Amino acid sequence: AGKAFRKFLPLFDRVLVERCAAESVTKGGIMIPEKAQGKVLQATVVAVGSGAKGKNGEIQPVSVKVGEKVLLPEYGGTKIVLEDKDYYLFRDGDILGKYVD
Repeated sequence: AGKAFRKFLPLFDRVLVERCAAESVTKGGIMIPEKAQGKVLQATVVAVGSGAKGKNGEIQPVSVKVGEKVLLPEYGGTKIVLEDKDYYLFRDGDILGKYVD
């Protein structure tokens, strides 16, 4: 985690992500205008909370780790600006899945 994340730590079951850059050029070399690029649903986890309390009172850890690539829902998340970069805060349960190698 970089310097910006020492100033911000997600609480409970929240996950801070940085969305991946949108494709700006097609495989054929055609430039895609920003308005036509669509929303990027892939992101990299940059910070995670400690987890949420389960029914038995024990902390259930977050299901993703820092550095993992995840799939986000099309809508949702809270936008946060840290050191002039956009990040998004999601609940662990809102993340749709993670990419594995």
